Amino acid sequence: MEKLYIGELKGTPIGDLWLAVSDLGLAAVEWGKSQAEFEAWLTKRFKRTVEYKPKRVAQAASELHQYLKGKRRHFTLVIDWTLLRPFQQAALRATYEIPYGETRTYKEIAGQIGRPHAARAVGRAEATNPMPLVIPCHRVIGTDGKLHGYGLGEGVKTKEWLLKLEGAVLA
Repeated sequence: MEKLYIGELKGTPIGDLWLAVSDLGLAAVEWGKSQAEFEAWLTKRFKRTVEYKPKRVAQAASELHQYLKGKRRHFTLVIDWTLLRPFQQAALRATYEIPYGETRTYKEIAGQIGRPHAARAVGRAEATNPMPLVIPCHRVIGTDGKLHGYGLGEGVKTKEWLLKLEGAVLA
């Protein structure tokens, strides 16, 4: 059975984060869980064994730390896209391409991936994004220009903080 390797990033402006990588790249970024909860979540979601190996997540931890301090605009991390189902992968690849400091609507993402009536499904794909921050689902907003749901940190408050960090113009 393939493994996931985990480690922590402590003391960020949005709290402590857990990170997971596979042999193919970044697999998950999570906030607010204990190590046991994170391991259980990974095992259930990805059907893989988990090993605590902080050195395996060191690059991801470094880049995320730089980003959250406002010193990095682009990630160079390899992402393990194989962990995502086809629709979620399409939606999140489109999300990954949103430039720093810009936003797109769920509807725009749906249109971009050739599913113009699937804005709600795009919202679901964003809500279950296992790699927030790196795959910047915080850059996806409603057609009304408002911020809707966010699963990392303190929810919409954290989404707003991230967009302000990036200098995004909010309605």
